[in-house]
Amino acid sequence: MNQLDLSLGNQRWTEGRASYRVPDEVINTRLYEVAAIDDDSTARQFVEGHHYSGSYPAARFRVGLYRCGHLVGVAVFSQPVNNLTVPKWAGDGAVGCELGRFVLRDLVPGNGETWFLARARKLLAAAKPELDFVVSFSDPLERRTPAGEIVKPGHVGTIYQASNARYCGRSARNTIYMAADGTVISHRTLSKVRGGESGSRYAYELLREAGAPARWSWETGAAYITRVLESPAIRRIRHPGNHVYLFGVHERVINEKPYPKRRAA
Repeated sequence: MNQLDLSLGNQRWTEGRASYRVPDEVINTRLYEVAAIDDDSTARQFVEGHHYSGSYPAARFRVGLYRCGHLVGVAVFSQPVNNLTVPKWAGDGAVGCELGRFVLRDLVPGNGETWFLARARKLLAAAKPELDFVVSFSDPLERRTPAGEIVKPGHVGTIYQASNARYCGRSARNTIYMAADGTVISHRTLSKVRGGESGSRYAYELLREAGAPARWSWETGAAYITRVLESPAIRRIRHPGNHVYLFGVHERVINEKPYPKRRAA
């Protein structure tokens, strides 16, 4: 039996571990229900427990995918980190949110993503009529451990293309910091420890879990972060920028650019 090409499979998550479903599988919709999640802690627990990042964004609206009453997927429409994100891609004065997390368990068939996303967007439109757009980012950068094991393949936004989203181009290139296990250390995590801000203790614990050295008792936050970034525990990687997609909340947007295709292996 041939091994499934990870670039063609639809990714699923269970307890932080990725698995893949064949994309042409058809979901039996009679077994599934889509409904808003009123309790933020329910969505948070699911996302933090299954998504590889282990993190949860600032949610504005949450939607669950249920199979026989059990939660098997969550879509989190969140507040962008930068308030200028939506106007940048949708135009001046545009009001919207970000598809901050989209997580499905490994038992959901391949085409369940587009089916769930379409229904989640309908619920968003009814619950948040003040929103006009949803922006979503697809990360094309493959994550590997130093040993070469794939932690997360690169994505070009296949489900967004299948959902007729507008392709807007790429976000700015930047440098990311990656732990040995493929976990990305956010710039915000580093800045919290560097400046001794609120949440710095938790940020420090994240660094230690990623393999960073312990902080010396007399060491300033800035000096410690400099030492962490120079340690073998953290790798600097140049990121080419994420693919950016735009959905209309109430009306379909028109795509004017060709969709990016996955590069050959």
